[in-house]
Parts: sequence; structure tokens; C-alpha cells
Amino acid sequence: MKLVGKRYFVLTPNRYFPIEPHFLFPFFQFLPIRIQIFLLKNFEIGWNKKIWDKQKAIEIINSVRLLSKKELKQLFPRANIYKEKFLSLTKSYIVYDSWQTDNI
Repeated sequence: MKLVGKRYFVLTPNRYFPIEPHFLFPFFQFLPIRIQIFLLKNFEIGWNKKIWDKQKAIEIINSVRLLSKKELKQLFPRANIYKEKFLSLTKSYIVYDSWQTDNI
């Protein structure tokens, strides 16, 4: 049996970093969805212009799913997880294989 994707390298934002990286808004990921919709419809948030359509705002909000370190460990149980820091806070995680690195 051949394995596909023997090596991997994943960089993902930390769910608990105070600035949500897609919307560039403090604690956006923890706000109730009705407030997130309000913000997207009434302000230019992050990389987004004002979004007039409520359904489109909901689609954009639901397209982002930030992960915690615990979730990454569940997804990649054999991986090394490196913390990328900013002002002593974990900004993002780098996940890479630990069992194939000897053969690089």
C-alpha cells in the first residue's frame, strides 16, 4: 500500500489569539453571530468591504474555523506543534510530521 502525503507542514492561526486574523478585529471569533453580522454589514472589517447581504455575511463568517492546540493534536496525533509567538502570545501554530523528518 502506497501512502499519499507522507510529509506535511500546516500553519494555522491560534483560535485564542486576541486579534482574529481574517477580520483583523479583536475577539471577533468569540462574538455572537448577530454582532459579527452587524459588524460586517456596517463596517469594513479586515479584508472585507461592507457586506450588505445578510446571507453573504453569514457565509463569510461560517467559512472561517479557527483551531485550538487541542484540536490540532486530535487532527495530527503524531505531529510536532510549534508555537509562533507575538508579544509572548501564541499567534499561530506550525504543525509538521515528526516521524518522517529523519529521511529528509
